[in-house]
Amino acid sequence: MVSLDRPIKFEDVDAANIVFFARFLSYAHEAMERFFAPLEGGYARLILERRIGLPAVRVEADYAAPARYGETLRIETSVVHLGRRSATFRYRMVRAHDGVLSAELRHTVVTTDLVQLVSVPMPDDVRALLSAHLEREQAPAGAGQQA
Repeated sequence: MVSLDRPIKFEDVDAANIVFFARFLSYAHEAMERFFAPLEGGYARLILERRIGLPAVRVEADYAAPARYGETLRIETSVVHLGRRSATFRYRMVRAHDGVLSAELRHTVVTTDLVQLVSVPMPDDVRALLSAHLEREQAPAGAGQQA
């Protein structure tokens, strides 16, 4: 899991002084950029020089509690699925001051050649980084026990 603390800015909130729902997608993208920081040159080099993109093909969001201007969200990023050309990120956005879950997003991306705009197999370094943060499924209680 990779963590990013993201202060909520004035531009992020609506008239009710809570984060506008669509801003959570921007937060997820910021967290994804942070996630790829360990790659040589980070996310920017992946996109601009290597011309490998990770466009979204599916996004799901669940909103649990409001977040307000002046607060900080701790965004915990992990990988819940890793395929040959795709991956699904999970972003848990927790209010830093009280630990309450504000939102959880799942974001599926497909590895793409940005010159030809076609899906391509995932580069080894990208796969290794994703794999290092892959959530491992917990076996249910009693699983593997013989009757």
